[in-house]
Amino acid sequence: MDSDVHLLRQWRMAHKNLALVLGGGGAAGNAWMIGIIAGLADAGLDMAEAADLVIGTSSGATAAAHVRSGISPADLLAAVLSEEPARAAGPRRERPPTPSLPMAAVFERMRAIGAAATSAAELRRAMGAFGLESDSVLGPVAAEQRRALVASRLPRPEWPDKPMIVVAVDAHTGELAAFDRDSGVTLADAVTAATALPGMVPTHRIDGTHYINGGVRSADNADLAAGYANVVVLTPFGERSGPLPPGQFEGLRRSPEWGNDLASQVEVLRTQGSRVEVITPDADSRAAMGTNQMDPATRIPAARAGFAQGRQEAARLAFR
Repeated sequence: MDSDVHLLRQWRMAHKNLALVLGGGGAAGNAWMIGIIAGLADAGLDMAEAADLVIGTSSGATAAAHVRSGISPADLLAAVLSEEPARAAGPRRERPPTPSLPMAAVFERMRAIGAAATSAAELRRAMGAFGLESDSVLGPVAAEQRRALVASRLPRPEWPDKPMIVVAVDAHTGELAAFDRDSGVTLADAVTAATALPGMVPTHRIDGTHYINGGVRSADNADLAAGYANVVVLTPFGERSGPLPPGQFEGLRRSPEWGNDLASQVEVLRTQGSRVEVITPDADSRAAMGTNQMDPATRIPAARAGFAQGRQEAARLAFR
């Protein structure tokens, strides 16, 4: 038995075994993913411990920092349910900077950008330009305040020892920026960049370059898990059963025709030999997440529903 365990450990050291992908989905999606992970752990599958890589996009970037923090899934869930940051001490949650435009106007601008774009690259560049334009309304003070707010919500200031990627987009070029502990960027800066949704918050500047939310490229960026034998995707938006709440993010959802939607990314991963399991909100979770997933009031019901769903999902995720 001991020799079998030793061989298994050697095999896992030599192979990329399991990647956990955490997609974007606002306040509700973030809490739902924490609930799912806690539910899986309660049922005996600790994804926080098992994952060889965690990839976070948008609110999934914040979730990734928590999952990789060393805090148990049960304690992460308890922190959401108590509406306290997931750490022993620190500032309470504060209001984020005021958006440059009303939310409805931001979504309308996204729809116009999406309708005009003829390629994924063009959409990313146009969204970056929108973000830079919004900076002139918000000003540098809002950018500083937001960076401080994001840092205050992180459970640890340092990058985790275990591999983690948070996804952003260069606002000037539209190119992918995949930050990790070797990128020379602090965790707070990386997560601030990865969650900077154009029009709602300032772009984030790092070494002279401005960045926007990685969800502009893809809601999940599951393609970054290429090469891993097993991939688990928690996606508050992608492949969701039934329509998304009206008015939200349509401008970023023309991606199927460009091949960077979740279904296309999963198909490529499976063609390359990965086993991919995708978890989307079930009916109870969708109801708990409501029609405005940006609303912080959705966090507690979404986390509770995610926990119940995670316990049910554990059986089909028994990777060996």
